[in-house]
Amino acid sequence: MGTLTVEGADFGYGDGDPVLSGVTLTARAGEVLAVTGTSGAGKTTLLNAMAGLLSPRVGTVAVDGTALTGRDHAVSLDVVLIPQDNGLAAILTAAENVSVAVIATGGTPADARRRTAEWLEALGLSGQANQLIDELSGGQQQRAALARGLALHGDIVLADEVTSELDAANRQRVLDLLRAEAARGATVVFATHDPEAAAACDRELHLADGVATWPRP
Repeated sequence: MGTLTVEGADFGYGDGDPVLSGVTLTARAGEVLAVTGTSGAGKTTLLNAMAGLLSPRVGTVAVDGTALTGRDHAVSLDVVLIPQDNGLAAILTAAENVSVAVIATGGTPADARRRTAEWLEALGLSGQANQLIDELSGGQQQRAALARGLALHGDIVLADEVTSELDAANRQRVLDLLRAEAARGATVVFATHDPEAAAACDRELHLADGVATWPRP
């Protein structure tokens, strides 16, 4: 599956100072890479760049040696982003959010039904499948977004602060599912400010003051 590389890259918005400078990393299939740092350190910026939503000012972001040219290109390379803000459609139910995403990425209606049921159950949401997103708690919405992202079976899975609203039991459930994604051969990048969650990952990249360092390379 996909190897994700960032080489000598600076990231920023508009004409402002770069949020991150000189970032170099390789995320490999079969591993879970934690990206840590305080709020505002640039974790979401880095994951957005890995997802093709933000182009580097200098340097490259590439999948298997192919430089990303935008979000559509990243999607075509099976890069799945589970965003911090969940990105769920409020007018749809939890199940519909998952099914629509599966169909939009080429799945059949039968695929969508099967994967929706499988992943809502895996995340403890079978009982909320037919509830509208606005009827769910923050933690349930977070798990619904995870179900939608994991149902896409991405080669690269980018999970941005996906345990921030979860209790200990559900946090462990999510960590186990991310580990299972890596075990099937996916490349998993998990942005978190939770030291215990980061410790459960294979390696850790830490962001502070615009610079990336490796507490656990």
